Amino acid sequence: QVQLAESGGGLVQPGGSLRLSCTASDLILEYYNIGWFRQAPGKEREGVSCIRGSDGRTYYGDSVKGRFTIFRDRAKNTMYLDMNSLKPEDTAVYYCAATAGRWSDQTICDIRRGMDYWGEGTLVTVSA
Repeated sequence: QVQLAESGGGLVQPGGSLRLSCTASDLILEYYNIGWFRQAPGKEREGVSCIRGSDGRTYYGDSVKGRFTIFRDRAKNTMYLDMNSLKPEDTAVYYCAATAGRWSDQTICDIRRGMDYWGEGTLVTVSA
């Protein structure tokens, strides 16, 4: 049974850093389009950062460019999200997800395309 398990969330002060991890079971991440999505209270879930499986192309949402870095470790079958210079508006539940569906350059990380597998989420709270 495929499982995605996130870890690394927590409470951090503005300007601080966190690293999120997503470990997969019964699924080889490098063969899928994978990414991080987040949902803040009262808001829709959105794509934060993704990696296209076919060529490793990465995507970052405008609000996180220059602050977040996504990468994967093939040997550990794990995806990471390094988050720096965190802001209160980054507060959300962060989910990792994977899909075997095709991502074009225009649809990479587009949540409306649907994802096949989701983790349970990990809460990130940025507050003084």
